[in-house]
Amino acid sequence: MTFHDPIRQSKYLRQTLSQDKKPVGFFISAGCPLAVAMPEGKWPLIPDVAGLTKYVKDEIDKETTVIKNATRSLADAYTKLIEEVVKTGKINPNIEDILSFLRGMMQISKGATDIRGFSETELKNLEKIVCQKIAEKLNVELPNNKTPYHKLAKWVNNIDRDTPIEIFTTNYDLLLEEAFESLKVPYFDGFVGTRFPFFDLRAVEDNLIPIHWTRLWKIHGSINWYLKDNKDVYRSTSLEECDSYIIHPSHLKYDQSRKMPYLALIDRLNKFLRQNSAVLILSGYSFSDDHLNDTILNALRANPTAMVIALLYGDLTTITEEKEGEETTVKTIINYEKALNLAENRSNLSIWTLDEAVIGGLRAKWKPTKLDFEAEENLANAIKPKDIPVLNEEGKETGEKLREYQFCIGDFSVLGDFLQELIGKEQFKIEKDGV
Repeated sequence: MTFHDPIRQSKYLRQTLSQDKKPVGFFISAGCPLAVAMPEGKWPLIPDVAGLTKYVKDEIDKETTVIKNATRSLADAYTKLIEEVVKTGKINPNIEDILSFLRGMMQISKGATDIRGFSETELKNLEKIVCQKIAEKLNVELPNNKTPYHKLAKWVNNIDRDTPIEIFTTNYDLLLEEAFESLKVPYFDGFVGTRFPFFDLRAVEDNLIPIHWTRLWKIHGSINWYLKDNKDVYRSTSLEECDSYIIHPSHLKYDQSRKMPYLALIDRLNKFLRQNSAVLILSGYSFSDDHLNDTILNALRANPTAMVIALLYGDLTTITEEKEGEETTVKTIINYEKALNLAENRSNLSIWTLDEAVIGGLRAKWKPTKLDFEAEENLANAIKPKDIPVLNEEGKETGEKLREYQFCIGDFSVLGDFLQELIGKEQFKIEKDGV
């Protein structure tokens, strides 16, 4: 039976992050805020997509405002909007589906009196309140300076490199900015200026900013990006602007001005992966965005020397039992089916989950080649043994145990610990070598 060695892969990741000339990037996505430890009753710092969907619905349900020339409240209009999304085949639409559909209707509503029962004014007000509620929920601060975000920022700040670190994120929140600024780590996000920092397309495309500045590319926009007078994108520090939010839930961009940052940053991701021997580490990404998947896969096809490592939270498969009368049916559920299909057909896309990995197109369980590995080889204690009870044909435990291994680095908090320990290892190596 074939296995993947987690010790070997841990060393590979360590060596990759230690090479100062190799283009290295991180892709931080929706699952990462869930890894931030919070005081009891305060978790999560930011909810997942399902939680954010419920929050927006609950908040809008409280709205009693009736738009001018409309016959219903915003709450009733939002309920009707969700019903229209369901008609398109989305059984249980999330906030990204809803906002994408809303933006699509806004695109064709100009000059029309009625689109699926909505006026142009009603659609504009719905879009404004949805983005406002998203921004309110995401406008949070990290609980302390020991979060995975701070550990990522510390690693960036403590490793001298000949090539800059590039961080891509689909998140709208300001957690990365907070961590970097609290540690005085310089970064560039595409905006320049003081009063109304504007998006500098040339600076993004030419990439001629200082090497020690980390590149922070917010592909889907941010809660502090706005559209002024429907033509100019700018970044604010007040979070109290009256202009439209630049929040992109998907590749559907309904306004040319809003398109500009998105297209430039998608192109930046493509250019990064087309560099020789580039490595992109994904964390918190579930491969649910087909447009981003296409961008990544096309770049990997064009550049066989590039590598993408997707660190996925939890198991690749979940086994459940369903009872019907006296019969019990065992079902195996694949938690990351899209990621699995992509990785099995693309040798330079690897996925690492808690129980399994797909590396070089080969899917297998984790198991160290040598079982007496030292702590030095297990950075951040990311590799953990797990004893599984052995069952007989009747499904009862035999008393024997089968040892399996878990690689926990798909948890963003463990990745943070890994980077934290890596700083110490690198500094020790420098002192030892007398450099």
